Amino acid sequence: MGRLLLVARLAARDLRRRPAEAALLLLAIAAATTTLTLGLVMHGVAGDPYQRTREATSGPDIVASVALNPFTGAAADPAPLEDLAGADGVTAGSGPFPVAGSEIEVGGQTADVQLIGRSVEPADVDQPAVTDGDWLRDGAVVVEAAFAGALGIEAGDTVTLDGETVEVAGVAVTAAMTPYPWSNCLVLCAPFRDDDGEGEGAAGGGPARPEPQVESLTDPGLVWVMEDELTAFASSPDALSYVTYLQLDDPDSAQAFADARQPQGPGDEDKPFLEPWQHIVEQVTHVERNAQRVLLTGGWLLGILAVASVAVLVGGRMADQTRRVGLLKAVGGTPALVAAVLLAEYVVVALVASAAGLVGGRLAAPAITDRAAGLLGGAAAPSLTAGAVLTVTAVALGVAVLATFVPAIRAARTSTVAALNESARPPRRVGWLVALSSRLPVVLLIALRVAGRRPRRALLGVASVTVTVSGLVAALAAHAELDAQLAANPDPRMERLGDVLVVITVTLVALAAVNTVVSTWATVLDVRHASAVTRALGATPAQLSAGLSLAQVVPAFAGAVLGSIGGPLLYDAVDQEDVVMPPGWWLVAVVAGVVVAVSVLTLVPARLAARRPVAPILQAETA
Repeated sequence: MGRLLLVARLAARDLRRRPAEAALLLLAIAAATTTLTLGLVMHGVAGDPYQRTREATSGPDIVASVALNPFTGAAADPAPLEDLAGADGVTAGSGPFPVAGSEIEVGGQTADVQLIGRSVEPADVDQPAVTDGDWLRDGAVVVEAAFAGALGIEAGDTVTLDGETVEVAGVAVTAAMTPYPWSNCLVLCAPFRDDDGEGEGAAGGGPARPEPQVESLTDPGLVWVMEDELTAFASSPDALSYVTYLQLDDPDSAQAFADARQPQGPGDEDKPFLEPWQHIVEQVTHVERNAQRVLLTGGWLLGILAVASVAVLVGGRMADQTRRVGLLKAVGGTPALVAAVLLAEYVVVALVASAAGLVGGRLAAPAITDRAAGLLGGAAAPSLTAGAVLTVTAVALGVAVLATFVPAIRAARTSTVAALNESARPPRRVGWLVALSSRLPVVLLIALRVAGRRPRRALLGVASVTVTVSGLVAALAAHAELDAQLAANPDPRMERLGDVLVVITVTLVALAAVNTVVSTWATVLDVRHASAVTRALGATPAQLSAGLSLAQVVPAFAGAVLGSIGGPLLYDAVDQEDVVMPPGWWLVAVVAGVVVAVSVLTLVPARLAARRPVAPILQAETA
C-alpha cells in the first residue's frame, strides 16, 4: 500500500470516528473563508455600474457650476463656464444649462428638487439615458432614476412642481451626479451657515452678513425640464444657477484640472466650482468600499479565531490519539509518517472548508453588491479570480497547519512505550504560581493551577476574547457612525452595510462562544486525574466546578479589557477617519457581559466534570 494512500485512509477513518469535532473544525474555518471570499470578490465590482453609465451617457470628466448669490438672489453669470469650455485639454462640452431649486409633490410626499433645463436634442456630453418612458418633451419632465424610485414615480405619472401639475415623460440615469439621496448640489443646499457657523455674522465679530434671500434645499433630487420652461418653476426668473459638462483629452487628469482652477477663497466668488468624475465615483461606490473593508477585516478576525478554535480542538484530540500514535510507531511508522497522518485530516477539513467558503461567498455576494436605482444595471456578477481562490485556500490551509503543526510534531516525537501506555502528559509546575495559589481560597487555588497547567491554552483564550471584543467594539463604533449617517440620509445601501456589520458581529460572538465551550471541555478532559485527586483531598464538587469555570473566566476578563482598548485602534485602522466611539459605559458593559457569558458557557462542562465519580478515574490513571 502506498504511503500516500495509507495516510489518506488513516486520516479518513479518524474523521469518521469523530464527526462532531470535524464538523466544528469545518464550521470554524468555513466562517472565516466565506467572509474573506465576500471581501475579495467585491474588489473592483462596486464601480462597474458607474462605468457602464458613463459610457452610455457620454459622462463628463468635469462638472463645472456657478451658483446664484444667496444674499441678493441674483442669477449667476454663466460667462466663466463658457470661458472654461475653451481651456487647454478640453475636447468637448455641453451647456451651460440653467439650474433652479423647486419642490415636488407626489402621492402626498413632498421633496426638494434641482431642476436642470435641457433641450430635446441630445447633448455631446452628459446625455441622460432613459430607463423608463421617453426623453423630454413640451409640458413633461424626466426624473432621475434613484429619486423616482424613492418617491415611487414612473413614466406616465403626474407630479406637482411648484404648484403646477406636469406629466413625467420618463425616468433616466446620469453619470454627472451621484444618485439620490447623495446628489451633489448645484444650488444652495441646507445646512447653510456663515463662517461663524450660526448664520448671523462673520467670524471674529465682523459685520453681520444679510440674511440669505434664497431658500436652501434639503437633500434635493434631480429633475430635467425643458430649458424654456425652467423659469416657470423657479422661485423667481432670475434665481438661476448654471452647470456645464466637459470632457478632457486625458480623463485621468480631471482631478488636477479641477485643482488648478478651483476657487481658493475671497475674490474667487465668480469662479466656477469644478467636480472631477473621480469624486463622483468615490461617492457612488463608498458603500461597497466600506462593506469590502468590513468583510476583509471580519474575515481576518474570524481567521484568527479559527486558529484558536482549531488549536484547542487539536490539543484535545491529540490527547485521545496517544495510543494510536504508539500503535503506528510499533508497526513501523516513522515520526514523519505519524505527523503526516495527524496533519492530513486537518488539511482535508481545511480544503473542504475553503471550498465551502468560496462557494458560499460567491453565492452571497450578489445580495451585498446589488445596487439601488440610479445607475445602469446592478453590479457585475462577482467572479472568483484565481488570486481569490488561491488566497482563500492558502488562508484555510494556513489556519489548519498553524494550529496543528506543533501538536503533531510533539505527538510524533512521543516514545512508543509512553504512547502505548497512554501516559498522561505531566503538568507544567511553576514554583511561584504554586506558592501563590497555596495561600488562596480553594476555588482560586484550583483556577490558578488549572490555568498554569496549560499556559498556552490560557493565552489562546485571552487572544480569542481580545479579537472578539475588539471586533465587537469596532462594530459598535461603526454602528454609531452609520446610524448618524442614516438619520441624515436614509439609504437602503447603507442599511445593507449595517446588516453586514450585524452578520460579522454575530459570527464573531458565536465562534468565540464555541471556542469557550471547546476550551473548557478540553481542559476538563486534560485535568480529569488532577480533578479527581483534588476531590479526594477534600474539595467539594461545587468548589471544583467553580474553579474550572474561573480558570476560563480570568483569561476572558483579561481579553475583554485588552479588546476594549484594541477596538478603537482597529476601527481607526479600518476607517482611517475620526473615530466615533460609543459611550464609555458601553465598554464597561461589554467587559461585564463577556465575564457573565463565559461564566454561563463554562457552567455545564465544569459541573459535569465535578460530578464524575472519583474512584474510577484514579483507578484508570494508575492501572
